[in-house]
Amino acid sequence: MARVLSTALPDRFWERHSNPLSGWTRVPTGTVVVYAVYRRDARLFAAALVWTVINPVLFSPPDDETAWMTRAVLAERWWIEEGEATVGTSYPNVCNAVAAVGFVGALLAAWRRRPQVAALGTAVSIGFKLWWLAVLVRRYDRQGDA
Repeated sequence: MARVLSTALPDRFWERHSNPLSGWTRVPTGTVVVYAVYRRDARLFAAALVWTVINPVLFSPPDDETAWMTRAVLAERWWIEEGEATVGTSYPNVCNAVAAVGFVGALLAAWRRRPQVAALGTAVSIGFKLWWLAVLVRRYDRQGDA
């Protein structure tokens, strides 16, 4: 599925999404979604979903690949195009799996109005997603050096 998504998206999409502003402004989006669920705020929830969809095309392509978040997006694309899964039980994809479970847990906790658990799930989700990206960036950088 991830490979189909990667190849279905045009190069222009990936170029624009690799702007570090695109990546870094998406990081808190999950937190906003969890908060919207906690508050039962449909408008905020809808705004966060719209932001998630339009964010990758709002920014111009970066001037270079020196920014860590630029390389993170490029690494994710490379990983997918290499035929690798993004979620699974093998390393590093287990990090992304834990991130997904943390996010689902955060959403459930928000719905049940358990703010501490929702905050913990959100932190786990963001932390493990960034960990997964960090591993991909290291691998991406190494393959570029070879």
